[in-house]
This record gives sequence, C-alpha cells and structure tokens, in this order.
Amino acid sequence: MKKYDTSRRTFLKTSVAGATIGALGMLGGRAGQAAEAEKRQMNIAGYAYDRVRAIMDGQTGIEGTTINYDTQNIYAVSRQAFGSEQKYEVTELGLIPYMRKFINEGFRDYTLIPVFVSRTFRHRNIFVHVDSGINKPEDLRGKKVGTPGYAFSANTWIRGFLQDEHGIKADDMQWIETTESSDGGIVKQKLNRYFLPANFPLRKGPPGVDESELLLTGGCDALITAITPRSFLEGNPNIRRLFPDVKTAEQSYFKNTGVFPIMHAVAIRTDTIAKNPSLPKDVFKMYSRAKKIAYDNLETTTALKVSLPWVAQEFEETQKLMGKNFWPYGIEANRKELKLVMRYAHEQGLTKRQTAIEELFHPSVLKLLDDEA
Repeated sequence: MKKYDTSRRTFLKTSVAGATIGALGMLGGRAGQAAEAEKRQMNIAGYAYDRVRAIMDGQTGIEGTTINYDTQNIYAVSRQAFGSEQKYEVTELGLIPYMRKFINEGFRDYTLIPVFVSRTFRHRNIFVHVDSGINKPEDLRGKKVGTPGYAFSANTWIRGFLQDEHGIKADDMQWIETTESSDGGIVKQKLNRYFLPANFPLRKGPPGVDESELLLTGGCDALITAITPRSFLEGNPNIRRLFPDVKTAEQSYFKNTGVFPIMHAVAIRTDTIAKNPSLPKDVFKMYSRAKKIAYDNLETTTALKVSLPWVAQEFEETQKLMGKNFWPYGIEANRKELKLVMRYAHEQGLTKRQTAIEELFHPSVLKLLDDEA
C-alpha cells in the first residue's frame, strides 16, 4: 500500500504550491479574456455563398480579429453602404452601382478590393412572349422590352453582349421600365434617364403593373431583367427564355470571349483602412482562402459536401472549360471583364465618363493574386 505523507509541513508546502498554481491559472485566464476582449471586431455583410462559408464558420479569418458575418441581400447592403448607417467594415456591393456612385457622385466612403463574390452568365435573363416573333437575339431589334430597372447590373451585361456578339444596340429596342417588380422588390417610381440622350427610347410603364404582367398582357414583347419573372416560375406557357438551351449558349459565349460576367465585389469602409492600412490585403487573402476551401468541397468524393449527385463531375467539366481557378480574384485575372463593364456602363448612359480600372480599387491590392493567399 502507498504511504501518504500527512505531516503539517508537507501539507503547507502542497497547499502553497496549489494556491500559487491556481493564482497563476486565474491570472492566465484573465489575461486570455483580456486578449480576447482586445481583439479587433469586424462586421461583414453579404450573401451566404459557399465561397464565403469558411469565413462565416471560422475556418479562416484574420489574425487578432473577431469576425461577425451578417447575411444580407444586395438591396440591404446597398442601402447601408450608400446611406448614412454604414455599420459594416466590410461589405458586398454591386460592382456597377459602386462604379456609378464613384464616378458620378464622387463616393469614397467604401473602397473596393478585387474580390468578386458574385458572377453570373446572363443569357438566362432574356424572356420573350411566345407570340412575339422573337426567336433569336437579332429579332429584338425594334421590339418593346420590359424591365424593372434599366440600370440593373444584369441588364448592363446583357445589352453589352447583345451589341458585341449580335450587333443589337441598346437604342435598337424600346425600353419600358415597370413600376413594380414581380419578385416584390422595391422599384423607383421616378424614371431616371441617367446620362442617356434626350431621345433615347426609355419610358415608364403603367402604374401598378410588374414586368411579368406587362409581358403577358401585351405591353411588351420581351423582358430583360435580373430576376426570373413570376409567370415563368409559375410555368405560364406564354413565356419562354430567348435561349432555350441556356447552358450551351453561355458556355459558347465563354468559349468565344473568355468573359465570366462580374456582378458584385467586396468593399471596405475607407475610414477603417485609414486605421489599419494592411486590412485590404488581409481581407483579400481571407476571401481567397475561403474560396479555396469551397473548391475543395466541390472536388471531394469521399463524402459529398454539396447536395448534387454529380457535383464532382460538374466541377471537373467547368475546370476543363474555364480553367482550374475559374472564379478568380485580383485585377489581372479579371482585366477583360473590368474593361468591358467600364465601357458598357458609359456607352449605356450609366456613367458620365470612364476611368482607369485601378482608380476603383485600393492601391495595396492592385497586384495581388489568388495563389498568394
């Protein structure tokens, strides 16, 4: 049997040692809590994409920073960033709306970094009435085209490829901006003619009529819109897409142009950068790491992390067509898209001038590449 030393001296030595260790532990715990409290807080807003999920759940971040990711749609983040609230240090913003604010109004409250979290091919967003006689893009010439918003980013890209790929200019169509949106979104009631010529064919639609109703009631022949019209979602047989095989049309467009249209970018509040000049680089690298984790989740076949049976095959096919890093961040990897969107916005009357691409982004991230993350 093991003997225990129960002498008073031993007892006192043990008690003192224990108390000392306990006190040090308490001090260490308080120091840890203090360090945690001193961590910089960063509030981020945007959609909950797979490519930002690793930021949301803490798989990646910025050292010394506690990140709070608030899931918000583009309408909400635009209101706060372009308004007076501006509570998010980092936010997703529409690239074209930001360009318009930057160029037309001198907006500088937020500064872009070349992280393009939303991109979409837009051939899927042209809808026609089955009796319109529109069977190919060239048939849009002279037709009445409805939309909840002429200045939508999606519409800007669509008008761009209609001109570049099919020879259809914006003023070849008669534009009708509806007073309602079939997805319930808020539509500006006042018609904004932007920087369009006085005779540009754009007018306001009838009060209380959304784009879906306008098409079905004969008020227009086609729709060009960022949203999917309610009548199409409901399966109305009188509305169809202009491009019946959207995937083939969009892949052909990419093969011909190498362009993957950009919708949204990441912006950082400018006063926050002034306090922490390394922040643009840190945020860029964080988003790049998160995207890499999303790629890994698409590629894995051990246990499917995306709820699509053939997601790995689709991932492989996409890489064959578009390259291994098919969703690139950084200026150089996206220079073609950025030059196009700058040109489109000006040609289509959304901006009063063009500017150098580099002016839109923080100087510290102009040369950053994904593989440096």
